[in-house]
Amino acid sequence: MYTNQDLNRAVEENIFSQESVENFRLYIAEEKSTQSVDEENFKLVSGFNDIFVVIASLLLLISSWWIASAVHPLLSPLVVALLSWGLSEFFVRKRKMSFPAIILLLTFVWSIFILFSGSLILASAMAGVSTYFHWKRFAVPITIAIGMGVVTTFIVALLVKIFPNLEAYIAFPIFLMGIGVFIVAMYWDIKDKKRVTNDSDVAFWLHLLASPLIIHSIFLGLNIFDNNIGIDAMFDILASYVLLSAISLIIDRRALMVSSLLYVLYALNTIFHTYGFQDYSLAIGGTIIGFGLLVLTAFWTDVRAILVGFLPLFIQNRVPLTIKKSKNG
Repeated sequence: MYTNQDLNRAVEENIFSQESVENFRLYIAEEKSTQSVDEENFKLVSGFNDIFVVIASLLLLISSWWIASAVHPLLSPLVVALLSWGLSEFFVRKRKMSFPAIILLLTFVWSIFILFSGSLILASAMAGVSTYFHWKRFAVPITIAIGMGVVTTFIVALLVKIFPNLEAYIAFPIFLMGIGVFIVAMYWDIKDKKRVTNDSDVAFWLHLLASPLIIHSIFLGLNIFDNNIGIDAMFDILASYVLLSAISLIIDRRALMVSSLLYVLYALNTIFHTYGFQDYSLAIGGTIIGFGLLVLTAFWTDVRAILVGFLPLFIQNRVPLTIKKSKNG
């Protein structure tokens, strides 16, 4: 299986012309549009070999951590970081394996974070720097989202350090960071409205991060995690999720909704538990959310076409095209 990087290298080696490659990409994009309408595709596993490599890599990294810890506690994360980078040189840079790329990136950034974990600010700063260099070397799509995550941690920790009283209002900066991540995600989405390059994969992971940041901050602001849910808070939660679902439809990103599902399920579970459905609160909440999502998925294309049709043209021109299924398709 070839990748966009393979095509780019073929152009550099004069195997294909740039025009031929672009025409091929447009052809594949149009083919995907007719075969899978409004589907959210991203690269994860190309075959069982990806899973095999991940299992072997984790076995090596965990065992190395264990052995290194017997020498010195700080040696463990350093060894795992070096091994993660080294394995990436072969399995990511040369073999272009998506799933191992994600796992090795996570183990690399996590080990750097642990290495400097004596200070949350320093740990997140060093993890952010490491993520940047990893992106420059390997360009794994999830890297930008991981980087934004550690940057969010760094900024929030720094603000609390400078302004200790801000901890009581921590929901606001988290909300702003969630909006910031969403804006960055839209930047990458707009670069590839046809969803055929790695830019689309970068946007996918960013949306997966933006949603829980936004929802988590709203829950914090409403004191949901203190089991303090009244009727007003319940409507605020549902209104937030409906708004998020509408945005998901407009930008054609199911990931935006899925990543906040656990928060909504938690809220519904608490609500039903509070009002006398202790034994079935989670089941009732899951039934409502699951049924609603399945109905939305079944009519995703039609609902999206109607919703986008009400938007100004300057917004319509910046989101993926709405494609209606034919009667035969």
